[in-house]
Amino acid sequence: MIGQLHAIVIDCPNPPELADFYGKLLSLSRLEDTPEFVVLGTTAGTEVVAFQRVHDFRPPQWSVPDHPQQMHIDVMVADLDVAEPQVLALGATLLDGSDKPVGYRVYADPVGHPFCLVTPLE
Repeated sequence: MIGQLHAIVIDCPNPPELADFYGKLLSLSRLEDTPEFVVLGTTAGTEVVAFQRVHDFRPPQWSVPDHPQQMHIDVMVADLDVAEPQVLALGATLLDGSDKPVGYRVYADPVGHPFCLVTPLE
């Protein structure tokens, strides 16, 4: 082993706002909170995801090579049809839908980063 995952850091224009979205989506608490940098996790010392301010942030665009997605997070859910209205209410935007109850759907967070809701394969 070379190392261990410490944190995933996501560039964004407003760290406190985007941290609110992901905190609710992933049931995480704030471990560090400043206007420039916010860290979310489950307990002190277990950073999971962090958000840093980028003043000239350019949002990614799904499936557009000139604006690459930069990163994305897969979020496991039991039922896409139950989870979808919940993430939309948090401020997500549906990018690539599916009428299938098993699989995935692609969304954008409030600043444009794509993320997927995924279900276990049966």
